[in-house]
Amino acid sequence: MIDDADPLLLRPEKAAELLSIGRTKVYALMRSGALRSVRVGGLRRIPRSALIEFVTHLEEENAA
Repeated sequence: MIDDADPLLLRPEKAAELLSIGRTKVYALMRSGALRSVRVGGLRRIPRSALIEFVTHLEEENAA
């Protein structure tokens, strides 16, 4: 279920805050393709689902 209080697309700064990493690191992850993002006009936004995918991938890498 979608909570109206939680935006579906996040600014890189908000994604950085949620991941507890720096904004510059978020941009680097987007550039490398490790963190999925979408373009909305001239803006880059990160779907909430991309954060979950990214963390899941990190967990799988560390488990191996």
